[in-house]
Amino acid sequence: MHIVNFDENDLPVEDMETIGLAANGQLLLNVDDLKALLSGRRTGLLELHDLEAENIKIKSISAKISLRHNEQGKVDLLIHPIYRRGTTPDFLDDNEARQLQKGEVENFLKITIDNKGNKKEMLVEYDSDTREYIVSDTEKVLAPDMVNNEFLTAAQKENYRKGKQVQLADGTKFNYSAVDQHGIRSDKIALVASILIDGGLTYMVYKGLNALFNKKRDEKAAEKLSPGYYNAIKDVENQRGFVPNQESRSYTRSGGSR
Repeated sequence: MHIVNFDENDLPVEDMETIGLAANGQLLLNVDDLKALLSGRRTGLLELHDLEAENIKIKSISAKISLRHNEQGKVDLLIHPIYRRGTTPDFLDDNEARQLQKGEVENFLKITIDNKGNKKEMLVEYDSDTREYIVSDTEKVLAPDMVNNEFLTAAQKENYRKGKQVQLADGTKFNYSAVDQHGIRSDKIALVASILIDGGLTYMVYKGLNALFNKKRDEKAAEKLSPGYYNAIKDVENQRGFVPNQESRSYTRSGGSR
């Protein structure tokens, strides 16, 4: 789950214009790519034009983009091209790297040691589009408090942060993925996640979700959403005084939790 990390007004529009993703101050991104960008995720593959780096000019290239805050607090634009071969993290062995590359496994959980000697649990995935290994610190993955109006247990939240599959009482299955454009995959085409922030519930309505890793889904079954989903949608629609942000139809309600 991703809360909005960037404001659209802070986007480096001029930089985006130089690579063909904006014109005359207007962004040339589809809604899903913009949502991914503002939420700190990577976009889908985009066609970038007229790139220059170290005296090398590239007419066009397919790449994903993302944003990050620099030390000055400004927003930098990052470009993730398609690599011939991704750099394998030191904590992955050759067999694990091969399994990820071939799509035999979705992810690996690895324990690493940081510069201060502290243990960190890292979730490692492979982006087959760009041939990169994507590494996420599980402590920094934000798990929802509720999905489809069902509270998640501590164990379910922990599994979510670790990229493991979570199943609700209504049968909906989902899991976190830093590689996926939505940041979440499911056996359903839509779900409503919510998290308690500053005494209020923030709702995230996800639609057009991708299927679970290496799982074929029955589209008719995927489109059959649970009563919990529709009740959550009603909660969103019935609230007043929303402060909308840029996630997949994300809304914030002030006040206490439900």
